[in-house]
Amino acid sequence: MPLKLSLKPGERFVLNGAVVQNGDRRGVLILQNKASVLREKDIMQEEDACTPARRIYFPVMMMYLDEAGAARYYDEFVRRLTEFIGVISNPNILADGVAISRHVMGKEYYKALMLCRKLVDYEDERLGHVATGVSTGRGEG
Repeated sequence: MPLKLSLKPGERFVLNGAVVQNGDRRGVLILQNKASVLREKDIMQEEDACTPARRIYFPVMMMYLDEAGAARYYDEFVRRLTEFIGVISNPNILADGVAISRHVMGKEYYKALMLCRKLVDYEDERLGHVATGVSTGRGEG
């Protein structure tokens, strides 16, 4: 099933490890086959993985972007998710954590990543952070 990306002027994204930037006009790309695509707003820099939920998000993001090297990030993911779930009592967030683990085990990294965003939003809400999405170094968007 094709993936349609509508891009803002100058918007960047990662496509199979390559950083691509749109020109000065709105653009549309249609990807006809499976590819790892992540918009700039969803990309987290390692130094931004500074809270428990973000420490889950980062290795999942890396597994998604580098599927061939996913094993390098798996142990960190398991450790961080286990820590997070060990201190959470919200049943919906616990269910999301289980679903994230299931998706990662099934190599459905993008699905896991999107659920990780829910953990980050929950954490931001609980800690009183201003909601900035994943706060992944998300630019405007």
